[in-house]
Amino acid sequence: MPNTDTLYSDRMLSLGLARVSEQAAIAAAKLVGAGDEKAADQAAVDAMRTQLNKLDIRGRIVIGEGERDEAPMLYIGEEVGKGTGPEVDIALDPLEGTTLCAKDMPNSLAVIAMGPKGSMLYAPDTYMEKLAIGPGYPKDVVTLDMTPAERVQALAAAKGVEPEDIMVCVLERPRHEAIIRELRETGAHIRLITDGDVAGIIHCAETEKTGIDMYMGSGGAPEGVLAAAALKCMGGQMYGQLIFRNEDERARARKTGVKDFDRIYALDDLVTDDVIFAATGVTDGSVVSGARRVDGYLETETILMRSKTGSVRRLFYRQRNQ
Repeated sequence: MPNTDTLYSDRMLSLGLARVSEQAAIAAAKLVGAGDEKAADQAAVDAMRTQLNKLDIRGRIVIGEGERDEAPMLYIGEEVGKGTGPEVDIALDPLEGTTLCAKDMPNSLAVIAMGPKGSMLYAPDTYMEKLAIGPGYPKDVVTLDMTPAERVQALAAAKGVEPEDIMVCVLERPRHEAIIRELRETGAHIRLITDGDVAGIIHCAETEKTGIDMYMGSGGAPEGVLAAAALKCMGGQMYGQLIFRNEDERARARKTGVKDFDRIYALDDLVTDDVIFAATGVTDGSVVSGARRVDGYLETETILMRSKTGSVRRLFYRQRNQ
């Protein structure tokens, strides 16, 4: 018989994962609006590592903070946990939206996902072209092979509305100017975000709440895997294709096991097995409320999800303000 102490149980691990994101968010929240991105990130990293090392897991970080941000890292390949229990892969961003936190802008989050060993794409620290929609649509109703205009028209037809009724979320960057221009020519509306494309993709799964039907554009590949973990729990479709700007980035991808540089990854390629996903608000946003001080206490809201059951919980936590 297998040793039950080493079997992966998402139900047993889920609340522990929520505590990890809670403590990272609380640590970062003390620096909201302080204008110091690196200090906030460091606080979140330290808190997240401390909590991970309290869990009965043999964890390996497959998605960590990128060197591109010159930030303190929970680095890819780092081993965390007590060294007992199941082997798990972990994808995390201790402070998604460091600039958002530093400037007290919406949708800064502490984010983490966990699954059995080998369950998440070991994404290199490069860019990824991303496309995501929420649940309830036929498979491949939109694809990366389509132009932005074709995607809007196809999604509008599937939804039974006009293109003018479609809202697309796009990261506001100079590289997206052509996409934005083409989308506006269709009559579609655009929600531009300054940072935080994990939250942007999650918005697609809650269209009735957020008003966002689709996400498209390029951003960090590691964040793409984190967002895919969330959609795996909430339902929806996502596609990603790695972008390489030079030979150094191709070499980095080879080290992570990437062989086909042109491959388009579907959601089930990015996350291949059942996962848990937790995100705690640092600043107020459309996914969860931010951490706040109330009557001598610090309060947080966490969204905790399991892909195995499709369960979505919202957890409210309160501790004495220290």
